[in-house]
Amino acid sequence: MTQDTNDNLGLFDKYLSENRIFRDREVLRHSYRPHILPHRKPQIDQIAAILAPALQTETPSNILIYGKTGTGKTASVRYVGSELESVSTRRGTMCRVIHLNCEVIDTQYRVLAQISKQIISEDETASDKARPHIPMTGWPTDQVYSELKNQIDLSSGVFIIILDEIDKLVKKSGDDTLYNLTRINTDLNRSKVSIIGISNDLAFKNFLDPRVLSSLSEEELVFPPYNAPQLCDILQQRAVIGFAEGALEDEVIPLCAALAAQEHGDARRALDLLRISGELVDRENGKIVTINHVKKAQAKIETDSMVECIRTLPTQSKVVLYCMLLLDRVGQQIFISGDVTRIYKELAPLLEIDVLTARRISDLISELNMLGVINTRLVNRGRHGRTKEMWFDTNTDKIWEVVMEEPDGRLSHVDEQIVTQLLR
Repeated sequence: MTQDTNDNLGLFDKYLSENRIFRDREVLRHSYRPHILPHRKPQIDQIAAILAPALQTETPSNILIYGKTGTGKTASVRYVGSELESVSTRRGTMCRVIHLNCEVIDTQYRVLAQISKQIISEDETASDKARPHIPMTGWPTDQVYSELKNQIDLSSGVFIIILDEIDKLVKKSGDDTLYNLTRINTDLNRSKVSIIGISNDLAFKNFLDPRVLSSLSEEELVFPPYNAPQLCDILQQRAVIGFAEGALEDEVIPLCAALAAQEHGDARRALDLLRISGELVDRENGKIVTINHVKKAQAKIETDSMVECIRTLPTQSKVVLYCMLLLDRVGQQIFISGDVTRIYKELAPLLEIDVLTARRISDLISELNMLGVINTRLVNRGRHGRTKEMWFDTNTDKIWEVVMEEPDGRLSHVDEQIVTQLLR
């Protein structure tokens, strides 16, 4: 073994030593599914009651489930679905749960093809006739639907199709998928289908045809946000398994819970705070997580989420944000929409992008405010009407750095003399 190889192995030695903080880090991630979901028994019981007819080979009602991010919607539905499949196996009936994430699978074709793929890959029943796989592209949609319908009917059972982030599917592809799926039972002879839609956005119902909404929302459940004591219980449950004994100061879990409760009772946020606090200590080769580590973790999460949010903005939004950054850099800590619009309209032709209307620029400013990138307020200026004032809450150096990463580099190549003239 060469000297270089020995040196490379030494690079990770300090990270591979006996872990003094974590017992099982994966327990602190969103993907971990505990056997008991604290403070969600009423919702779990409701979902179970609605799906129970499937065990009698009857069609359960369709369900729409709402709630903010991190309120246990997906975890609860997955838990009930797993239990349903276990009981149906013991009883000798056929109930199958198919879970789709519509943030990724966001077109009618892909939804239908993915349902088919899961049916075929999980089907243990022998068939005299080989079932054709639906390709992920290439077939007419009506052919895909027809083939999926045949595959479901051949299985002779009850299918629970979970459409997680259903609002993403509807906003991108309309409600044709839901229209077909909510009416598929009329085309089936030996099988039955029930739909569970999960959404963080109550307003998405406005995008649905009333007939689709009526079929889809036969039952509606709302998951309320967790409060601080409930989040404490959730974190305590995970911490007992995830951390070594004595690795947490007594105040750490209550602080993580309190901070997350301020963010709409998001259990994911609370878990991230706790895990990242532990990771900071782990990298320092420390032995105990303190409230100072939680505060550092909070700052890191806020910075990371802001950076990712800005990095994925469309070009026009980045240009509007760039105009604000220019104003901030010349000392204009509070600026108005008129200033931003004036600079944008001069800059857009130089960047060879379409020049948006003042109304559309105002919409983009509102979106940046909603994302937490900037703060805005409406100010009444008497006979001069109302205007929107804006400002940045945090240091803009990191925001500037990310905006300058624009893939084609057009913003980083703007001539400084031109920028100086625009700001006069």
